[in-house]
Parts: sequence; structure tokens; C-alpha cells
Amino acid sequence: MGGSLNLNWEIAIASLPTLLSGIKWTILITVVGLFFGFFIGAAMGLARTTKNKLVFGIATVYVETIRGTPILVQALYLYFGVNQVLQQMFALQINSLTAAIIAIAINSGAYISEIVRGAIQSIDKGQVEAGRSLGLSSLKTFYYIVWPQAFKRMIPPLGNQFIISLKDTSLFAVIAVGELLRQGQLVVATTFAAFEIYTFVSLIYLMLTLSISFVLRRIERRLDVS
Repeated sequence: MGGSLNLNWEIAIASLPTLLSGIKWTILITVVGLFFGFFIGAAMGLARTTKNKLVFGIATVYVETIRGTPILVQALYLYFGVNQVLQQMFALQINSLTAAIIAIAINSGAYISEIVRGAIQSIDKGQVEAGRSLGLSSLKTFYYIVWPQAFKRMIPPLGNQFIISLKDTSLFAVIAVGELLRQGQLVVATTFAAFEIYTFVSLIYLMLTLSISFVLRRIERRLDVS
């Protein structure tokens, strides 16, 4: 015979302040990591459109290496592997929060580079030729004609990347970053209410991603992204 189900949702409700305290770190890691990730991705994406074989090769190695390895492995490599080298050689150490932000930046940068590359290459070459025929330099043609149109086309996939990176922050619980999932784990360790707590953690993640999706759809409609 099966036992009776005994769930205590009051524990989960009482733990909400603790869980919510982890949201600020989840959002901080996501926003700061993606901020740097965008610049990395833009640089690598541009490098992937160049005819310079060396620059193209370096960018390609970076993109394929990062996309070919899990972000969890990258975070562990940074926090334990790189820290070991820094500690031995320079007596320095990066904390878990910094390692998490770097991991998001490096990982998202590889995916954003492909978003940037695809958006740039989707712009009709005739527009570039038209810009040059008006006397604009290659740089000005890119800045005034290609980039504005390409950036509009980047918005939907960049929004998707934001959501992916936000969810990826949950993996940083393994290096003791005090984000949302880590706070949930700490509560479960003291209350043993795993079902209730992880249900609340899941719902909070869901509310975050749905809110971001709603804002992104409004932005896309405002900019008439097609």
C-alpha cells in the first residue's frame, strides 16, 4: 500500500523571501554577462564575415570551441581550472560570481557571433553597392546602411539568447553562486521540502522568462521587426 502524500506549501511560501533574494543575482549575471557577450559576439561575428583568413580562422576556432562544449564545463573550468593556475602563478583568484559572469559572456558571445554574422550577410549586397556609389566609404556604408538593418533583424534571436542565458545561470549553483536555484537548494537542505521548493523555483523561472518574452514581443512590434 502506498503512503499518504504530505506536502507543506506553507514552508514554500515562507521561503519566498529567500528564493526571491536569488533573483537579483540571476538577473545580474544574465545582464552583465550578455552585455560583454554582445561585444564579444559582434567582434567575432564581424571577424567571421572578413576575407582575412587569419582573423576568420581565430574567430571560427573560438566559436566552434565554445559552442562545442557545455557551459557547465566552461564554468567549472573557469572557477576551478583557471583559478588553480592564477593562484599558483599570481596568487590571484576569481570569485564564483565573476566566474559565472565570464562564463555567460564567453558562451553567449559564441552564439551571438552567429546571430551577428547571419544578420549582416542577410542584407542585400545591392544596398552596399548603392552606398558606395553615393560616395560613402566602406566603414560609413556599414555603419549607416548595413548595421541598422542588421541590428533590427538580430533582435528576435538576441531575445531568445537572453532567455537561454537566464536559464543557464541555474547551472552556476554548482560553483556556489547565490542565484535562484542555489537559494532553493539551501532551503531544501534545511526543510527537506524538495517538491514544494523546486515547484516554486520553477514557477519563478517561468514568470521571469514569460515577462522577458512579453517585453521582447512589444519591442519587436514597436520596431516592426520582420
